[in-house]
Amino acid sequence: MRVISGSAGGKKLKTPEGMDIRPSTDMVKEALFNIIQFDIEGRRVLDLFAGTGQLGIECLSRGAKEAVFVDKSRNSVNIVKENLKTCGFQAQVHNMDSIDFLNNCGRFDIIFIDPPYNSDLYDKALKIINLVDILSDGGIIVCESERSKILPDMDLPYKKGKVYNYGKVKLNFYKKDGSI
Repeated sequence: MRVISGSAGGKKLKTPEGMDIRPSTDMVKEALFNIIQFDIEGRRVLDLFAGTGQLGIECLSRGAKEAVFVDKSRNSVNIVKENLKTCGFQAQVHNMDSIDFLNNCGRFDIIFIDPPYNSDLYDKALKIINLVDILSDGGIIVCESERSKILPDMDLPYKKGKVYNYGKVKLNFYKKDGSI
């Protein structure tokens, strides 16, 4: 696994041993960043259920102003910190429950939601984001899920947007103000 582009392009990122974390494949990550490439620079990014931190790190490499990483796993948090150091970035890394974090975290321009596929954490995260309203106007939420997973609609001013399928993986986009 590597950083695709930007100031840390080509840097190899540490991945965990075993199957506790399921990093996005390079193919899915490249497709994702081709879609949002013009929405990153100068933005505040939340990498929820961070795992290795690769999505937030890719944003930092491409000019994001700030990235915040949240994961409940101590092992994941340590990997995120190592990967940030390898790439020469500094960021907030929180070792806590991702759902609890959403209740008092400030606003973000881009939010990545990539929990364990077989969990109900998608619905919980989207519901709290909707209630607490932490996405900035025009902001984007990207959920990576199994292709068969149907994610819920959100209440206005959030709107479910395009869905892209890549093999067994699906990228689900949401936007605030419905301008997808």
